[in-house]
Amino acid sequence: MAHDHPGHDHHGHGHHDHHGHAHHHGHHHGHGHSHGHGHSHGHGHHGHHHHHAPVAGHGLAFAVAVGLNLLLVCAQVAAGVLGHSTALLADAGHNFSDVLSLLLAWGANRLATRPPTGRFTYGWKGSSILAALANAALLWVALGAILIETVRQFAQPQPVAAPLVMAVAGAGIVINALSAALFMRGAKEDLNLRAAFQHLMADAAVSFGVVLAGAVVWRTGADWVDPATSLIITVLIGWGSWGLLREAVRLALQAVPEGIDQGAVRDYIAEQGGVGAVHDLHIWPMSTTETALTAHLTMPAGHPGDPFLHDLARGLESRFGIGHATFQVETGDAHDCALHPEGVV
Repeated sequence: MAHDHPGHDHHGHGHHDHHGHAHHHGHHHGHGHSHGHGHSHGHGHHGHHHHHAPVAGHGLAFAVAVGLNLLLVCAQVAAGVLGHSTALLADAGHNFSDVLSLLLAWGANRLATRPPTGRFTYGWKGSSILAALANAALLWVALGAILIETVRQFAQPQPVAAPLVMAVAGAGIVINALSAALFMRGAKEDLNLRAAFQHLMADAAVSFGVVLAGAVVWRTGADWVDPATSLIITVLIGWGSWGLLREAVRLALQAVPEGIDQGAVRDYIAEQGGVGAVHDLHIWPMSTTETALTAHLTMPAGHPGDPFLHDLARGLESRFGIGHATFQVETGDAHDCALHPEGVV
């Protein structure tokens, strides 16, 4: 086995067949084993893509957002009941779902940083995918509850205390916008943080709609405007959150992540010198921020050596954001591999 660490000597063990591992953590590993069955296996791991690792440093953001939204929910429920505002109660229900979703995302964010174990060899990275799926489902449950209450208010309208409703909803705009701003930095890289950001921005939009509805009711006395506004907001949030739910389901089913073209990845690997064919190619999410790949490479000229595997892994990371790549090198006929047919996994 050969290890290359900064400031360390090299140690070697005599084996044929090569496995190459390269990590961004400042060390390199290379090791090989002779299997005696006519072809070699090579594995190249190219570290974890650090700017796609679980987004850290958001513990305070989660704590602040959860605290503010809990206070807001209490105020909205009280004002909604006293002011007979379905729109405000709907906003309170949506905000409470946000509190639960923030707690889920917060827990997943912490769990994703846990190191691997003998049982959980990828660590707890997948918890972020489960949290994203739960968050998306929770949002739709909240929307269903809001819709039911809106229909009830249409059937049994009650006078709305517009000034009280407008004041509390105005506070909701400020609190949700400030909370959303805390997650803006990580929202582009992490589906969980993006879910939190979208939840909070949706709540700010809901609160804004409630303020407008309250103003109309105050000026015109048309109490039906309150549930009508609630219905419009519910439909808009459902429409906007459909993509979040769809992406969460895809991640849970280990589909190729958004933004990665499997055909382009296959072509890139096949273009490398010495690669005759590529089969058994799989690309899947390890978490909401990290992507893994495995592939069999047919290389008739023989094993290309560890530098080839390291360079290929680096290329996949820089071009496609795939930070955990594993390759099996086969020097014989690709059809000899039991996993060669495309329908076999």
